[in-house]
Amino acid sequence: MPESIPAAQMLDRLGLPYRLFEHVKPPDSFEGAARERGQSADQIVRSILFRLTEQQFVMVLMAGPGQVSWKSIRAALGVSRISMASEAEVLAATGFVRGAVTPLGLPHPIRILADESVFSQAEISIGSGVRGVAVILKSTDLQSALGQIEVGKFAV
Repeated sequence: MPESIPAAQMLDRLGLPYRLFEHVKPPDSFEGAARERGQSADQIVRSILFRLTEQQFVMVLMAGPGQVSWKSIRAALGVSRISMASEAEVLAATGFVRGAVTPLGLPHPIRILADESVFSQAEISIGSGVRGVAVILKSTDLQSALGQIEVGKFAV
């Protein structure tokens, strides 16, 4: 299965350890997904795509079910206006369907902002690029895989 999973391909290339978790059926809630993975909700990292302009996007990584602070994101980007990317834009910009988006293995570089909460847990899970499959890894390994990203306070 790893050869068909974009995030796993990237982590393999980098020599970083991880494990895959495949949900038997779509989880009924965010908390349900965490429970199935043997994690707390704060260990699940969401990859949220925002549109800056018609062809310019930014990905924000958030741990847990908390709200994104639009004000903080706009301030970090130095813009007065952003919007959530549509499902079609998410697919076009990342190659992934909503619910499977990951910053690992993107077809094109996208600026990434990560809330500091993403790296507060030793182990986290994140989308794999395939719906229903998550990548579980150390938060330090995610940080290594992503390289130079902007980490800040982007939660409400």
